[in-house]
Amino acid sequence: MTRILVGIDGSEPSLRAVEWCAAHADQLGADVVAVHAIAIPVVVAPVSPGFRLPEFKPADREALTKVATEEWCAPLSKASVSFRVVLVDGDPAASIIRAAKTENADLVVTGRRGRGGFAELLLGSTSHALSHHLQRPLLIVP
Repeated sequence: MTRILVGIDGSEPSLRAVEWCAAHADQLGADVVAVHAIAIPVVVAPVSPGFRLPEFKPADREALTKVATEEWCAPLSKASVSFRVVLVDGDPAASIIRAAKTENADLVVTGRRGRGGFAELLLGSTSHALSHHLQRPLLIVP
């Protein structure tokens, strides 16, 4: 079976990528793996001794998985497309590249822009990085 990996983050471009998968997965005989990267915060300022980054607890992961499954991937459910949600830790582009390899994805689909980045850039940093470093077919949905 063909496997499509779609990057999700709850943004409008991400929703369009999921909608593309919902519209085409059946025609491609594909199941879908929806991947959300939980970015690790970067601390650039000096921190005091004993400083700890906030933890992303298991209950938080469960809640995020529920939102991703029921809301962000709703078009897949509505189209009766077989899918599952995977949460990964790290930079979105690097996480999607790793997940594409781990999941043996035949195609990676992403929105043109996500939640971050600079408005003046044509592509978001994740889609831009994927277009340069992903060793699999990539579809960027406008």
